[in-house]
Amino acid sequence: QKNNNKKLPSRLISFFLFLQGDLLLTPLLKLRISLFVALLLAYTLTAMENIIIISLMWADNRLQTPMYFFLSNLSFLDILYTTVVTPKLLACLLGEKKNMSFAGCITQTYFYFFLGTVEFILLAVMSFDCYVAICNPLRYTIIMNSRACLLMILGCWLGAFLPVLVPTIVVTRLLYCNTRLTEKVNFLLSALVILSSLAFTTGSYIYIISTILHIPSAQGHQKAFSTCASHITIVSIAYGSNIFVYVRLSQNHSLDFDKVATVLITIVTPLLNPFIYSLRNEKVKEVLREKWR
Repeated sequence: QKNNNKKLPSRLISFFLFLQGDLLLTPLLKLRISLFVALLLAYTLTAMENIIIISLMWADNRLQTPMYFFLSNLSFLDILYTTVVTPKLLACLLGEKKNMSFAGCITQTYFYFFLGTVEFILLAVMSFDCYVAICNPLRYTIIMNSRACLLMILGCWLGAFLPVLVPTIVVTRLLYCNTRLTEKVNFLLSALVILSSLAFTTGSYIYIISTILHIPSAQGHQKAFSTCASHITIVSIAYGSNIFVYVRLSQNHSLDFDKVATVLITIVTPLLNPFIYSLRNEKVKEVLREKWR
């Protein structure tokens, strides 16, 4: 019983919240202040970047296309995703209260996995958008009409709701003297979401690459690749980092390292996404320059 209690709360929950690790309990005030400033700066920049992207895409007619509609939803998700963890983490770094209520932990757990699942499904939908734009450009506006885009976004949210809600409710009913079942359920569901959306994305890009290779001109190759280059970068970061973390979770590695890796995924990835996908986009930069004049 004593050995099992050492796992309380579960390894997975403790891992991804990063709220009960040694870094938060360190007596070195300078380190805690430095972490607080760095995380606060990253969180503020993330919110500002994504709010700017959302505002631009809804205010300018040139950016009101399916691709930018999905991008604005990705920016909205990034704000919510980092908000689930960062404010509590900042409060723990400088506040006296380091613990968290069971209800708060379960709520944070649900929204963390829920928003992460929505984002993976959204990335798969965006790969389909790239597929239609490159493989079927003449019918793009017909296939990706406003009604279809709204239904796809709605599907992203509804598709993540029950798969995350059900295991979260199950977790609240379990005794935490042994967390193996919880860990297995979370791991299997996460693997299902990641691998199924990855399979769909990979399938889309197989067709995309096949179509690009049949384009005769080098200029056509470059234009087609530039259309989906940013999406490929974000997909690689999202899937690569999460698969890395979950593979490590299935093995006996340092939990502190896993916590740090998860914080980087939760805070740094939403910070980088606007730069990778939107702020490097020529049309977005053009609109941004016009607004700042």
